[in-house]
Amino acid sequence: MDRGNSPFGLGDVAPRRVLILRALQLGDLLCAVPALRALRAALPAAELVLIGLPWARSFVARFERYLDGFREFPGFPGLPEREPQVDRLPSFLASIQRERFDLAIQLHGSGPFVNPLIVLLGARFCAGFFLPGDYCPDPERFLPWPEQGLEIRRLLQLMEFLGAPRQGEDLEFPILADDVQSLGTIGEAAALVPGDYACIHPGASVPQRRWPVGRFAAVGRALADRGLSIVLTGTTAEAGLTRAVASELARPCLDLAGRTDLGALAVLLSRAGILVCNDTGVSHLAAALRVPSVVISTGDNPRRWAPVNRALHPVLCRDSGVDPREVIAHAEGLLAGRRSGLSLTGLKRQAQA
Repeated sequence: MDRGNSPFGLGDVAPRRVLILRALQLGDLLCAVPALRALRAALPAAELVLIGLPWARSFVARFERYLDGFREFPGFPGLPEREPQVDRLPSFLASIQRERFDLAIQLHGSGPFVNPLIVLLGARFCAGFFLPGDYCPDPERFLPWPEQGLEIRRLLQLMEFLGAPRQGEDLEFPILADDVQSLGTIGEAAALVPGDYACIHPGASVPQRRWPVGRFAAVGRALADRGLSIVLTGTTAEAGLTRAVASELARPCLDLAGRTDLGALAVLLSRAGILVCNDTGVSHLAAALRVPSVVISTGDNPRRWAPVNRALHPVLCRDSGVDPREVIAHAEGLLAGRRSGLSLTGLKRQAQA
């Protein structure tokens, strides 16, 4: 769309206050970082405010280089990410409307259910994705939802459509001093030697995305036999999974499920030799930290959610199920590359070759 010299199609002046709706989980927000980076570069003086789930308040604080504010999303009928707090919706909408944002960007998804909401936020203009044939609030500023491609690139495609050129595809996750201190409160973690341990993350928010516990344990045993310490990670709700893996390892391990906040987990991963995990938020965290990982995925998820750098983060997906021997082989290859001095830059070049 040709807008001439008009920034974001809003007239002579670029938007000064911008709302971004992406009320999703960790991996979803990490995949949006390249789009946020492009938006900030295009609008360096604008106030950029995220509407997100309660946990994302800390995400905004961590990414203050791209985001200036946070508004908690109370849920909305038809959206599964949070049970709608219907009694809060009128006051939430009225409060947002009073702020008189110049632009509201629907970065949440393909559009059903959420596009009527983006209009209700009361910004002067709104933009985002829509499904052809469904409700489109503004044909000039809404892009047909790309049915193919990585999530990172779909979101960047919207930014380019709106007039914000790409600033790279790399994910980011800044590690703060408080994160290091948080991990330091876990006494057992102090004994871990950077590069000499493997993190195994058997959980996933969707049960269907979880590789069987016994197969994670088989990988853990193989990596332990090669001299790596084994660290199990997960949320408090996933502690049962990590206990099950630990019971089948038949090797000493450190189970940190439920004991690390997000920042401490990031520090832990940043020092690991490798991560083995399901297709879930932690896989995108490893991509942001440039930590070698082997990701076990399901269905058609790799076409949308795989990391950009498939050399550093191979994704294994088989209709018949992924064999532990394949995971072990990929893990050994990544570890051998790291130990032989192959830099992460070299792995990245391999991925682009």
